[in-house]
Amino acid sequence: MLAKTAARRYFAPMTDAPATAFDAFVTTALFDSAGRAIFALGDGRVMIEAADGFEAKTAHDGAVLAAAAHPSGDGVVTGGDDGRLVWTRAGAEPQVLAEAPGRWIDVVTTSTTSGLIAFAAGREVRVLDAADAAFSRTFQHEKSVAGLAFDAKGRRLAAATYGGAWLWWARIAEQKPQIMKWAGSHAAVAWSPDGKFLISAMQENQLHGWRMADAKDMRMGGYPAKPRSLAFVQKGAALVTSGSHGAVIWPFVGTNGPMGKEAAEIGHREDTLVTQVTGASADGLVAAGLADGGVWAAKLGGLKQANLRGKGAAPISALALSADGARVAFGDEAGAAGVFAIPAL
Repeated sequence: MLAKTAARRYFAPMTDAPATAFDAFVTTALFDSAGRAIFALGDGRVMIEAADGFEAKTAHDGAVLAAAAHPSGDGVVTGGDDGRLVWTRAGAEPQVLAEAPGRWIDVVTTSTTSGLIAFAAGREVRVLDAADAAFSRTFQHEKSVAGLAFDAKGRRLAAATYGGAWLWWARIAEQKPQIMKWAGSHAAVAWSPDGKFLISAMQENQLHGWRMADAKDMRMGGYPAKPRSLAFVQKGAALVTSGSHGAVIWPFVGTNGPMGKEAAEIGHREDTLVTQVTGASADGLVAAGLADGGVWAAKLGGLKQANLRGKGAAPISALALSADGARVAFGDEAGAAGVFAIPAL
């Protein structure tokens, strides 16, 4: 069940800044290690923040379906409906890293710790090493893979699929996966920073989790909509998700995680839903994007909420927080995108 928290007593002034019209669905927003905002778009372009606007790169002949920061921190790795995996960065031509002819590459994840890149095309997952072009591992699944996530060390890879999550040691060629079973279709997956819990977002209006020590199941329901966006904050002490009228906060303190505990919501509004969340792992800074186009930021346990963008636009489809927690990048389904500075909270 979800519990609403008390209304925050202070709302920072709206800081609406002019959005850039990219005229294409914004698939992903992220920041590279240089602090530049990068947007991957539904028409195949990648837009990289520059001093005088944005540097446009055509990465795909078709839509960008998924994207993640390159393990080096320089640029972005994207998958497209042209069956290509592409590395795009400032000042260089896009570089094709892999191809899956005739298939869509619609799931991509990376690890800055291990330098690995993983992507899914249907039932197949491939793992590459950003520092070794000859390295490749392929893992087959019984059903299509809808989500991928590396653990904090970048050694273990979780794949969300029908019937649960399959776990692989990313560098080992011949192995049998550990299968975390739960009936239904699993659409996204996330590890807690300490590796003690694995959480998946399901096609139903709920999350499911496993405690890794004993594979104990955790049912995490009460959502009015499908939770698709997940972010661990406060060094893993809390999980923030979309899928409700506010950002949903699940406690992960102790050996039992959220088991037997109630989730809370912040930024609750009855007239809209949270579609995207992002957060800073250390200090509990959270940002949320809404179905009415709004964007806000707050700190867990604080009394201030900074309303960064007002309502009245297309649903937010992409959201990212800079490494220093100073800026939020957003994109929406109609192709509007922008970057906000976060005021003191």
